[in-house]
Amino acid sequence: MGFRTLTCRAPLPRAAWTAALGGALVALHSPGARADEPRKVTEPSVMREPTEIVQIADAFDDDDIFDLHLSLGYQHTWKNAKIYRETAGAQISTGGFTPSNMNVAKYEQDTARLNTRADIGLYKDIALVIRMPVILSDDRSLNENGGGLQSNTLVGAPGEQLFMMPFKAPTRSGIEYLAFGLDFGLMNQARNPNKPTWTIGGEVRVNVSEPMHACNSNPQNLNQTPPNNGSQVKCAYPHDTNRDSHAGQFSTSDTGDGSTIKFDEGASGERSPGVSRGTTGLAFHTYLSRRVKYIEPYGGFDVLFEFPNQSSDYNQTDLKGSLVNHPPLRGTMTMGVAVMPWEIRDAFQRLTIDGRFSGTYVSEGRDYSELFDALGSSDAPSLRAPMFAEYKANNGAASNTYPSIVDPASQKVYFTGLTDVQQHGEYTFSISTTYQAGEYVKFNVGGAYTLYQGHFITFDQACNPNFSGDLGQMGPCRTGSAEQGYSPTGIPNPNYRKVINDPGRRFKVDDANGLDAWISATVMF
Repeated sequence: MGFRTLTCRAPLPRAAWTAALGGALVALHSPGARADEPRKVTEPSVMREPTEIVQIADAFDDDDIFDLHLSLGYQHTWKNAKIYRETAGAQISTGGFTPSNMNVAKYEQDTARLNTRADIGLYKDIALVIRMPVILSDDRSLNENGGGLQSNTLVGAPGEQLFMMPFKAPTRSGIEYLAFGLDFGLMNQARNPNKPTWTIGGEVRVNVSEPMHACNSNPQNLNQTPPNNGSQVKCAYPHDTNRDSHAGQFSTSDTGDGSTIKFDEGASGERSPGVSRGTTGLAFHTYLSRRVKYIEPYGGFDVLFEFPNQSSDYNQTDLKGSLVNHPPLRGTMTMGVAVMPWEIRDAFQRLTIDGRFSGTYVSEGRDYSELFDALGSSDAPSLRAPMFAEYKANNGAASNTYPSIVDPASQKVYFTGLTDVQQHGEYTFSISTTYQAGEYVKFNVGGAYTLYQGHFITFDQACNPNFSGDLGQMGPCRTGSAEQGYSPTGIPNPNYRKVINDPGRRFKVDDANGLDAWISATVMF
């Protein structure tokens, strides 16, 4: 019986076994383990890109020295809202509150938009972004909401009705704005698996189209009839008091000092409805994501500042007494998760399902509200007659009772339809699917539902308390009496219109919601 010779090797030290086992576990469970695996020669680098919201076209990356992404998409937006109005005749006696209980109108807006975009890679994780949204059609209308007689719900000064329903604005179309921006990738998980993907960026939005002007598709002589039984035009200038396209027809000597003031001064003719916001925008954003196997949660925020252009109707509100003469600031917080249930890297194919929630804070500001066209095109004299930018000391016999009167030499302020809109929130839930069909093309389809918090859309105040101390400029912004003397509480706000801004007459938007649907295609070079 033979014996087999056995060879014994010295066992590995316990520390070496522990280190090897720990390294294997870390490699299996680390989120970046997938990126550390050896790549095939044929595996495309583009499939290492993160989800769409943090994706940046770049250049000089491995063998890919240049990236150009061209996108073309179609988006359709439907917005519905109910408009209410305070009623001064039903105040609660215990607290002096004014309820918003009159149904006024149902607002509908239908917008079709073409979204064009180009992302040009400049260097690693640096891209130039050019966008140009084109509005194909923008239709806005107001219909009765079962609120009773329009002569009650839409009353202006005694004997006036602000506008008539059904109301429809002309269809608007054109370039919304032209945007130039830069995106930067501060971190990239594909380059360093131990870090998340973090991008920042900003853009400037340039106004290239005619700013929006208040218009009425079917003007009627509701409160005024132009001379010789004439008719009103669709888009009159704000200074055209009777909306007949002819300027220089009115004047008054009721100034308190015996002088004469000419109204209706300016250009004659008619304006176009316009399509842009008439502002220059600055937008900034930052987003952070981290992919873990088949899911990629992300979050971030963006902010938009707008500055009015001189050619827009905002120019008339930039006055000393104005409380608010700028568009609202918009800040948005976004959270979401992208799920990639299927991808074939060698074939350049991937399916991504993206669900997100966005909450937007809209500050108080002068804006194009749901009643922009209806109020801005009204022929009610209480809205058509100009206000004056300043007051002056009254040297007449009634100076004790009226220590200050309007200054006829100051700027005449006409109502354009832009109103002070109260701060509010917007909440959007969206879901989209991106299908990358190959190396050079991908498609995206999705939808979103937005809820708008109720808010006042005629929110101006009569006086600006930031300026006080001059009795000659206080106008009606005063306390006291002729016997005891007056004290100023501010200076008059020339944008204030009593018939729409007085508590008990203000308009409010509530029960507002929006629906978006879109589809886009992107080619990548």
